[in-house]
Amino acid sequence: MNGYTFNPTILREYDIRGQIGINLSEADAYALGRAFGTYIHGLNGQTVCVGHDGRESSPALAEALIKGLMESGMEVVHVGLGPTPMLYFSVKHLKADAGIMVTGSHNPADYNGFKMTLQGGPVFAEKIQEIGGISASGDLVSGSGTRAVKDIKAEYVSRLLADLRLTRDLKIAWDSGNGAAGEILHMLTGRIPGEHILLYPEIDGRFPNHHPDPTVDENLVDLQQAVLEFGCDLGIAFDGDGDRIGVVDETGAVVRCDTLMTIYAREVLQTHPGATIIADVKCSQVLFDEIERMGGKPVMWKTGHSVIKDKMAEMKAPLAGELSGHIFFADHYYGYDDALYCAVRLLNDLSETEGGLSSLTAHLPKLFNTPEVRFEVKEEEKFLLVPRVYKNLKALNKPDIHVNDIDGVRVSTPDGWWLLRPSNTQNVLVARAESDSAAGLARLQVMVQEAVKKVGYSLVF
Repeated sequence: MNGYTFNPTILREYDIRGQIGINLSEADAYALGRAFGTYIHGLNGQTVCVGHDGRESSPALAEALIKGLMESGMEVVHVGLGPTPMLYFSVKHLKADAGIMVTGSHNPADYNGFKMTLQGGPVFAEKIQEIGGISASGDLVSGSGTRAVKDIKAEYVSRLLADLRLTRDLKIAWDSGNGAAGEILHMLTGRIPGEHILLYPEIDGRFPNHHPDPTVDENLVDLQQAVLEFGCDLGIAFDGDGDRIGVVDETGAVVRCDTLMTIYAREVLQTHPGATIIADVKCSQVLFDEIERMGGKPVMWKTGHSVIKDKMAEMKAPLAGELSGHIFFADHYYGYDDALYCAVRLLNDLSETEGGLSSLTAHLPKLFNTPEVRFEVKEEEKFLLVPRVYKNLKALNKPDIHVNDIDGVRVSTPDGWWLLRPSNTQNVLVARAESDSAAGLARLQVMVQEAVKKVGYSLVF
């Protein structure tokens, strides 16, 4: 049998992702179905759940994927349109062997891709390359699989609500940004006491109102206005496939996800004293210090929803999170990233305090930091640039500069720290800096800019 070779740029670290009509097509989806089915067959598995987001290309990709899976002898359960965590839930709830979500996540509307999982954890890194190799080899299993359609929305919403513990009614603004969480959000808020203002709940893969990426502040402007206009206790936003959360407090201020993690950590450490809590290299030093202050064991790890999930299972951590909004609860939940479940847990925490959301973080030291800043680089250079930056920093030979290269470079100086790392989902480098003073932050920003300039690019904070 002739093999099918994927464009190597779409086989990413955490998932398969590309641009429709350029490096991703229904032929890729079919080939993935055949290769993934062969991979699952090799693990003695047979049942695969499939879901898709609201992008215009997603239904056709899902159909081609299912065809490939069935021709590999798989028993496919199609759970249809919804957020990525609903697909993860279906794998756990239905005790399936694996699952694939057709989603472009927070990428532009003409992108799409596939997030893959096994019953026991994510499919990423070497496993994705292995699946690509299976496809290229043409050594595929064949069979006559089956297809069942399962509407799992009500069961998923009931599971989300199982851990709701509100002690008072709240007024909440929600923004799903026309992403795949819209219908679930309607169902969920219909069963949560209090008052709910829903922004852009209609699922529309063209994203006509704003891009569904809550880590970019301009995408939270409408939510901030709604919180202030209606006097809400908080605002909650989701990304395009509902696995990342963004939060605005009662004053309209953006609550970065590393700050949000301090709220979750407090609750989790009350239940699991001394527990390990994992956060990615982009997170504030305040989070790691706060976890330690509360008696937990902070662990800094690589960025990426798949690698965090894997590390979390390895260390049996009840909580983990990334600055990008992927937050993972193994405490009472399954250990995958589900922004809707994170919202439920945040409502519990807020309802237990008399103050607003800002009161839960008022004790934290006030730091000066930048959001994540992305700048475009050539795809073929992306993974080569940061090692050059690392080499240049080491050549400085300054004893007060410490470089952590667990994921990119995280550089600690007397002023604070800065980070530079390659994105695994876009042809960009990501920078961030944090200091305890405005002057210190300015010096760190200059240091990053000089480091970037030495490798042939410019960075504007």
